[in-house]
Amino acid sequence: MRGTGPERWTRRLRRLRRWLALAALAGAYPAFVLGTVYATTLRSDLPGGRHGPKDAYRHSLASATVAYTGSPRWVEWVTAVMEDGGRGDAARAMDAHNNRLGARIGARADSWTQMRADVLAAVQAGGAMVEDDDRITWLPPERWQDRLY
Repeated sequence: MRGTGPERWTRRLRRLRRWLALAALAGAYPAFVLGTVYATTLRSDLPGGRHGPKDAYRHSLASATVAYTGSPRWVEWVTAVMEDGGRGDAARAMDAHNNRLGARIGARADSWTQMRADVLAAVQAGGAMVEDDDRITWLPPERWQDRLY
């Protein structure tokens, strides 16, 4: 018999604590990525909060951060879910493209500082509606929205 009374509740409490610890750990990583990315993006002087250079920076930096601290595969999974793999419209295609480039930058970076500098340099070398697999892109200025997400 598996025990009754206090023993049973002690086991359940231990199991609950393990699940809560796992949930806290699982939530800490996205909070780290979002916190560092938004703090850096907000300090940038890039224009175009949404669909412009600032949005391209946010996407490529987030993807580089995930690839550097985790795996480029994680970026692929998130892009497939959040951006539908780039299908549907120009904004999703742009986000998916910049996610892929950011993941490439993060995967090859030797340091956190280098990764961040490489992402910024890639954005500065990018342009509106660039059709180059190796350059960051964003939508034309008339499509920019003055918001952060």
